[in-house]
Amino acid sequence: MKNLSSQQLMNLEDKFSAHNYHPLPVVLSKGKGVHVWDVEGKQYLDFLSAYSAVNQGHCHPKIVKVMQEQAQILTLTSRAFHNNLLGVFAEYITQVFGYDKVLPMNTGVEACETAFKLARRWGYDVKGIAENKAVIIVCENNFWGRSIAAVSSSTDPSSYGGFGPFVPGIVKIPFNDIQALKVALQDNNVAAFMVEPIQGEAGVVVADENYLQQVRALCTEKNVLFIADEVQTGIARTGKMLACDYANVKPDILILGKALSGGTMPVSAVLCRDEIMLCIKPGEHGSTFGGNPLACAVAMASLQVVIDEQLADNAAKMGELFRAGLNAIEHPIIDLVRGKGLLNALVIKDSKETEHNWNTDGEIAWNLCLKMRDNGLLAKPTHGNIIRFAPPLVIDETQVNEAVQIIKTSLEQIAPIRN
Repeated sequence: MKNLSSQQLMNLEDKFSAHNYHPLPVVLSKGKGVHVWDVEGKQYLDFLSAYSAVNQGHCHPKIVKVMQEQAQILTLTSRAFHNNLLGVFAEYITQVFGYDKVLPMNTGVEACETAFKLARRWGYDVKGIAENKAVIIVCENNFWGRSIAAVSSSTDPSSYGGFGPFVPGIVKIPFNDIQALKVALQDNNVAAFMVEPIQGEAGVVVADENYLQQVRALCTEKNVLFIADEVQTGIARTGKMLACDYANVKPDILILGKALSGGTMPVSAVLCRDEIMLCIKPGEHGSTFGGNPLACAVAMASLQVVIDEQLADNAAKMGELFRAGLNAIEHPIIDLVRGKGLLNALVIKDSKETEHNWNTDGEIAWNLCLKMRDNGLLAKPTHGNIIRFAPPLVIDETQVNEAVQIIKTSLEQIAPIRN
């Protein structure tokens, strides 16, 4: 294939690919560690990590080596037959996270759908909810994908608008509102409460310190399953292996994805105890690719890298350094900095709230991301005026300081302060 420019490649996408994303205008062709390069050879710090799928860094050599070796032996059998790695992987991941069983899938949204199905079946078979009456509680401003059940759970019109009718049996309550959960749990038909420990897509919204502990206690009291969607927050992103570890709570159902493969292929997993998992019988749920030998080998290597390289500890230390650096930037357009570990956000004020009329709300965040791109750092806005920063967890102190300086310089360039 002849060498095409960034603009030519973006034109091809525009002409022949669905218009279901609005990416930052940069075309990447190479990645290593915390860096990526565009087709013209310009280097960038990656501060999105494929939405936390590349926690171990781009093309981690140990993960790639395992992937290459397994790809030459056996990649897929389907679940029509046993393979020699599924049982080994199942034992490994259940021991790492402390559960009886795992159900492997591919994408995060598939894993969340799996958790929904498990919770409903448990509700009928174990809790005794009447047929077709099971309710699952979710939080407003959640995001777990684009399937029909996912958009039925959404409160974002851009996710659900024009895609009805929606899946019944889903109740939405405010995030980080324990009183709202108490009220919702008065319904005896509730099978489960599914929640992100930190709402990533909503703008890295961190719950109160005791929120998850109260959730755990309430769910236990009401015989309701506590489902933790740790697809984005899990696997060391927030400074611990799981974000739930900060509260020292154990969900009944744990959902993992993204970094479970180090960003090399779609791998996700649902973990729970036997009482829940064994409610689903042969033929009632599955996936052609779920639990394939290649995925099993890659997932074990990916988790082992996180453990061996102590990436949770590094995320905690580098996250503190990064937030301190952002908080030291004195600029009136900054509303606040928030986050945990290396999942952080910069909230930009509406220009009407400042004495400087740089631009309208939302455009500043987008333009700031364009300027940071020009200066060698890639990030992306979410919800208009919030920029999420989530670099690979292998980042070091020098690179964090470089990133803070790029953000500071870009702010000064896009929104100069007039004295």
